[in-house]
Amino acid sequence: MNKIDKIYIELQKHLDQQAVGFPATKSGVEIRLLKELFTLEQASLALYLHYQPQSVLDIFAQAKSSDLSLEKVKSMLEEMEDNGSIMSMLKNGSEHYFLIPLLVGVVELHSEKATAQFWQDFHEYLSGEFGKAYANTKVSQLRTIPVRKSIPIEYHVSSYDNIRELINNTAGPIAVGKCVCREGAKHKGQPCQVTTRYETCMGFGSWARHSIKAGIFREITREEALEITRQNEEDGLVLQPSNSQKSDFVCACCGCCCGVLKLQKHLPKPAENWAHNFYAAVENDKCIACGMCVKKCQVGAIDINKQSGCATINLDRCIGCGNCAAFCPTQAMKLVKKEKETVPPQDSTSLYKILSEKN
Repeated sequence: MNKIDKIYIELQKHLDQQAVGFPATKSGVEIRLLKELFTLEQASLALYLHYQPQSVLDIFAQAKSSDLSLEKVKSMLEEMEDNGSIMSMLKNGSEHYFLIPLLVGVVELHSEKATAQFWQDFHEYLSGEFGKAYANTKVSQLRTIPVRKSIPIEYHVSSYDNIRELINNTAGPIAVGKCVCREGAKHKGQPCQVTTRYETCMGFGSWARHSIKAGIFREITREEALEITRQNEEDGLVLQPSNSQKSDFVCACCGCCCGVLKLQKHLPKPAENWAHNFYAAVENDKCIACGMCVKKCQVGAIDINKQSGCATINLDRCIGCGNCAAFCPTQAMKLVKKEKETVPPQDSTSLYKILSEKN
């Protein structure tokens, strides 16, 4: 093993202890990904970063043995952030840098700079060891927020399950950008079957600030964000924010393009691995077996029972997005709130801590 490979292997092991994980493979695809994301010098510095945000001074103090000056450490951190390999947040008036998951995180923020080889390697990694790690974290990185039209008026909906409250309560900035998954499918000659719109995903706070600076998202007003949300719901997209009470982003996903939803659909019981507080139910006497719910379900949780002539819901697969209820012409479909509400972690740091805990 040469010195270069040794550094990248050390980084792979270090990242595997962070949020979601970064498992080793026999093919070495994870090392190829790291070589695009980090120069050798950056990889050595990244060994001192964690999911918890740290100031430049704190990182410099740990990296003193590397003979890097404070100015050089600061410059390297900025370069890594510009490349989408890490992120920063403003804390106590200064930038604090931290490691982010490969998905959702690096892939989205590195997307504008990614090579064709990167995308090939990422999809290989996602379909193998990384996909297994992603699907087996203690909590899910994303959660499902029901579309507004699907929620019965009698239910109290917590603010973290209400996309409009999340938008109205964020301190900002707010940014919108193209869905990486939908863009990737289009370039492979597989246009989205759910919507013709690509600019559907939003970032808040630090995510928005970074995405705007990187030129991959554009800043929008609160009113624009609410209108984009309305359009996302009208198109039948699944609203998936980060699984924390203070969300960093919200993805608007389709079952044909979204890497996360496609990964979940391959699991026997995806609902067990997903954070959601509602599930779908059908009133048989109202159902006309039109199949609209089957068409609108993005996770393959609904079928038409030929014997009963009614829609049936597989609760092992339903993630409570509410699209079936929102589009049902006879109001036969409805959302039911779970008896025990799942309260998400407070913020991304709290979430990443849980995601870094290995089963």
